[in-house]
Formats: sequence, C-alpha cells, structure tokens
Amino acid sequence: MAEAAELIGTILRGVGGFYDVETDGGERFVCRPRGSFRKEKIRPLPGDVVRFVVTHERDREGSLTQILPRRNALIRPAVANVDQALLFFSVREPDPSFLLADRYLLFIAELCLPTLLCFNKSEIADGDEVETIREIYRGAGLPLLFVSVRTGEGLPELVSLLADRTTFLAGPSGAGKSSFINAVCPSAAAETGELSKKLARGKNTTRHSELFRVAGLADERVSPHTWLIDTPGFTALELPDMEEGTLDRHYPEFMPYRDRCRFASCRHLDEPGCAVREAAENGSVSDVRYRNYRQLYGKWKELRDRKYR
Repeated sequence: MAEAAELIGTILRGVGGFYDVETDGGERFVCRPRGSFRKEKIRPLPGDVVRFVVTHERDREGSLTQILPRRNALIRPAVANVDQALLFFSVREPDPSFLLADRYLLFIAELCLPTLLCFNKSEIADGDEVETIREIYRGAGLPLLFVSVRTGEGLPELVSLLADRTTFLAGPSGAGKSSFINAVCPSAAAETGELSKKLARGKNTTRHSELFRVAGLADERVSPHTWLIDTPGFTALELPDMEEGTLDRHYPEFMPYRDRCRFASCRHLDEPGCAVREAAENGSVSDVRYRNYRQLYGKWKELRDRKYR
C-alpha cells in the first residue's frame, strides 16, 4: 500500500496532545505528533505551519510529521509565527485601565513585536473621552484606533492593519474581544462537531491559545493568510525580566528628554534635574503615562530585589 501523501496546514489549537490543523483549502484534521516529537522534545504550538499525513480520512484524523521553520516562537502566550499584537480595550463599560495597558505594552515590547492599541465601544463615548485617550498616547509611537464592533465604525481600518499577518489579541474582559472575533472571523462561532469532541479528550488542559482565520467584513475580504490568536488567561501579567535602565526605553515620549537629565543614571523618579519629570509636570509628556512608569518601575524594583534577596 502506498504511503499517504503529506499535507500542509496551520495548527489552530492544541489540547491534551491533540492538535486542530487547518489546510489552506479550509479542511480540518485532528492530529497527534509522531513519537519522534517527544523524543526530540519538540512542542507543536498554535500558529505552527506543519506537515501531516491523514491516518483516518472519514474521522479527519492525522499524524504530525514535521514543523516547518518558525519565524518566531513565544513562551507566553505559547504561540508561533506571530507578526504583531492587538491590545483591545473599551472606551467605557468597563473604563480602561491605562496602567494595565502600559503593562501590556511593556510585556509586548520585550517580545519585540509591533502593537496596535484599540479602544472599542466608541458609539457610547463622548468626544472628551476619546480626546483624553488620544492625548495620553500621542507620544507612544503606536497606531491608536477607536472602533465600535456594534455599529462597525472603524472596523475596516482595523481589519486592513491585520491583513496578511498573524496577530495575537489580548485585553481585559468586557472590552468586546469575543464580539470582535465573531464579527471578522465567521468560523469562530461555528460548531466544529467531531473535531470539538476529539479535542475535548484533553480537557484537563483548559487554557489554550486558538487561531481564527480572519475573513474580513461583508464588503471587504482579506487574504486567507490573515489570522487572529485569542489568548485566554493573558490578563494576569507579571513584568518581564528586564535589565537595569531598560524600562524608560519603552516609553518613546521620554526619549527627547532623557539626555537632558542632570545625571546619566537618572531613573526619572525623584532625582534633581530630571528633565523627564519636568516634561510630565509641564504637559509635554502625558502625566498618566509618567505616573504609570513610576508604578511599573516600583514593581520592577520589588521583583528584582526579591530575585536577588
């Protein structure tokens, strides 16, 4: 009997040793890795492009044979081949936590990924609320978007920034992440039948990242290589392990003032002659972002001191 031909697909999710794999043609298979994966300590990740052979055509089952070269691989969230991050907050209901947003931005900057910062529920916001957020992040050096998943306002621009990329989505509960995924990824709400039952064998692992193919909007489609990664459980963030003097470099609006500080080792806290603190006091730098910096620095110092205690 001839050996089954290898197919190529993308891992959408993995639960309990089973991997949901989708081909470019939209066919889905539940696969298990060959024994060599465990022997060589190779861990498949959502986002991996893989080769596999079909072992049971009727049951849509297969065996993973190879992980194709990765562009990158993240530990947390545990995903591969990521191009960018989308931070998804709401303008209100719930009100945004700018400290949490800065934690996310710091965490993602340490992953060396570009970030889109998006605020949902613009339909219930007034102009002052939107302008306040714009002012806070005007010097942060990243795309800032305001959308309404309910009315569709701003979604075409956001979807255009996702095209041909794999984007992981993160943000607090209540911001509308699930509604956004359902709006641009029709397959997200679809019942997968037997696939769901097979993956449920591994329900002892309840937290997992999952890829959804972005179809776009009704009047504008995107390429089939556009993916969103939902990352449940990614809201409990510890600060990354950074070197001394690194934190302020993740605040681009501080850059014009850092070299004006009296001391080269200035940490922009209470040192005399700190140009960054003065810029925050006179409004040249967002006081919200500066206060967040101080809090995050204190948290980082606490973690560092605990590490070396």
